Amino acid sequence: MITERKVTIPEGVNAEIIGSTLSVSGPKGKIERNMHYPNVNIKIEEGEFVVSTESTRKKITAMLGTYASHAKNMCRGVTEEYVYTMKVVYSHFPIQLKTSGNKLEIANFLGEKESRFAEIPEGVKIKISGDEITLTGINKEMVGTASGRIERATKVRGRDSRVFQDGIYIVNKA
Repeated sequence: MITERKVTIPEGVNAEIIGSTLSVSGPKGKIERNMHYPNVNIKIEEGEFVVSTESTRKKITAMLGTYASHAKNMCRGVTEEYVYTMKVVYSHFPIQLKTSGNKLEIANFLGEKESRFAEIPEGVKIKISGDEITLTGINKEMVGTASGRIERATKVRGRDSRVFQDGIYIVNKA
C-alpha cells in the first residue's frame, strides 16, 4: 500500500529536487531545505510536489504530512512573505529597542541596567515603530524563531508573573 501527500505548486514558483534537497524559488526569493528521511520518496510531477512511502509505520507516515506542510510553507513564503507582529508591554519602565547588526537590544527592561539581547536569524527583516515590532521573511521557521527569541529574552524571572506582565509578545501572525 502506497501512502502519499500532494501539494500543488502555485504559478510563478519554481521547485526542483537536487538529491534530497528541495529548492523553491519565486518572486520574493529562494528557500532550500533538506528533505531526507528513510523510506520517504519525494518527487515533483505535473506541477505537484508528491511525498510518498510504502511503509505502514505510523512514524514514517507522519513524516509525509510534515514534509507536505514544509513544501506548502516554502511555496507560500516565496510568493508572499510571513509577517509576525509583536507588541511591547510595560507598566513602569519604558523599554527601549535598538537593532545592531543581527541583534535586537532590549534596554531598560524592568529597570535593569544591563541590556538584554535577542539574535535575529539571517533572512528576517525587523522594523521597530513605537511599541510595535514587525518581523518579515520568506522562511516561516526563521521568522518564528526570531519572534520566539525576542519573547524569551524578555521573560520575567524571579518575580510574580501575575504582577510583572512586562515583555514583548506576539500579537499577530500572517
